[in-house]
Amino acid sequence: MWFVVLGLFAGVLSGLFGIGGGIVIVPALLLFFKMKAHMATGTSLAALVLPVGIFGALNYYKQGAVNLNGALLIAAGLAVGAFVGAKVAYELPVRVVQRSFAIFLIFAAYQVWRKS
Repeated sequence: MWFVVLGLFAGVLSGLFGIGGGIVIVPALLLFFKMKAHMATGTSLAALVLPVGIFGALNYYKQGAVNLNGALLIAAGLAVGAFVGAKVAYELPVRVVQRSFAIFLIFAAYQVWRKS
């Protein structure tokens, strides 16, 4: 039940802001579901394997707000990047992965704040 609630919450934010796995789902799995970093990341990626964004993207596409070529190229990069990132993550201690993720979130938040 709570996984569905998390999915709904992440889905709404994804549709609004184009975010999801790394910024919403992974932290929620770490904090509220008490998963370890590797389990949270793997669970998030597994959830996103399905065509999660298809309905949100379809609405944007109908409004002429999707660069299809760009999206396909990004998807190709994501596929390779996710494979490499998962390999690297398992070579690092869990603590390093979690702290690196926290630093990434702080940096991303700062950049959004600065440019708003």
